[in-house]
Amino acid sequence: MIASFLGTKAGFSADASLVVMVVAAIMLTVGWRLAVAKRYEAHRWVQTAAVCLNAVPVVAWMIRAFVKYVAPDLPGNLSQGSYLLTTIHAVAGAVGVALGIYVMIRANRLEGQGRNPGTLKNTMRVAYALYVLVTLVGVAVYVVLYR
Repeated sequence: MIASFLGTKAGFSADASLVVMVVAAIMLTVGWRLAVAKRYEAHRWVQTAAVCLNAVPVVAWMIRAFVKYVAPDLPGNLSQGSYLLTTIHAVAGAVGVALGIYVMIRANRLEGQGRNPGTLKNTMRVAYALYVLVTLVGVAVYVVLYR
């Protein structure tokens, strides 16, 4: 295992995952502000990049880590704070990633039918709020597990 570059007992993948997720959350916030400023094309590009960036650590590290280290001890250890927090993070994160990918596909009209992105406004708001919440919980998971 490659050592932590953030100075914790985490490995490289946990550190990289944390940094990428925080960067993606910042990008999503910038994208939200672009939408507020009615710069919709820039908003779409920034949000698309953020959703794709966010998906990388989820697929590369997080799913595997949850299945390997947490899931085998469920549901028996849900009363332990770290298991409960990690499970909440995983479930909310899965919903957030799925919702983000759905919005990205629809907003970029990749499904073939096309849909006016304006009709996705409420879905986008829910996805953004969920991403921010999951990122905050993810930071808490990192602190609980590795500090």
